[in-house]
Amino acid sequence: MTRIAVLGAGHVGPVIARVAIEAGYDVSISASGDPAEIELITQVLVPGAEARWAADAVADADLVVLSIPLHKFATFDPDLVAGKLVVDTMNYWPPVDGVQELFDDDRFGSSEIVQRRLARSTVVKTLNHLGYHELADDRRPVGSPERRALGVAGGRTAVDLVAGVIEDIGYDTVRLDGLRAGRLLEPGGPVFGVALSRAEFESTVSAEAA
Repeated sequence: MTRIAVLGAGHVGPVIARVAIEAGYDVSISASGDPAEIELITQVLVPGAEARWAADAVADADLVVLSIPLHKFATFDPDLVAGKLVVDTMNYWPPVDGVQELFDDDRFGSSEIVQRRLARSTVVKTLNHLGYHELADDRRPVGSPERRALGVAGGRTAVDLVAGVIEDIGYDTVRLDGLRAGRLLEPGGPVFGVALSRAEFESTVSAEAA
């Protein structure tokens, strides 16, 4: 995969776009409206990225990163990403975002709910359990003893593809089988907001699952 579309130009999206560009990917970024509205901020914060209409960015993309505010997901058009591999970086965190009716169902993890609504897409959960300010700063080369691990949850083939991107941008990965396992990555989960090596991450999630 070489082309990534980032949907969301708030705090998280531009950082993801920047680290992906620095890892050698071709990146487009979109907000909810006219790309002219984010063109200047894109040039400043994400040099090398192209601000585009969402539909155009997604059409050309091998991978779509969904980094919109969670409260906007209820009105997100599933047709926009139909047939695409989608990385869900969103979190449902009521103390921060308030109660969101769509996500207020503890039978399911938030990415399971995203997948149910995006039924014609393949959803993978990752990049949600570290701060956007850490995403650029915590990158390390392969083999570094300080290299941090991130979890990647979803179906096996999709997880393998997304994990390759995460590893390219500077992180080890721990692959979690199924979006249900993505609950471990959510706020309140054992690895949320915690910097762990791959061995520490694997030990932590294994202990939680036991």
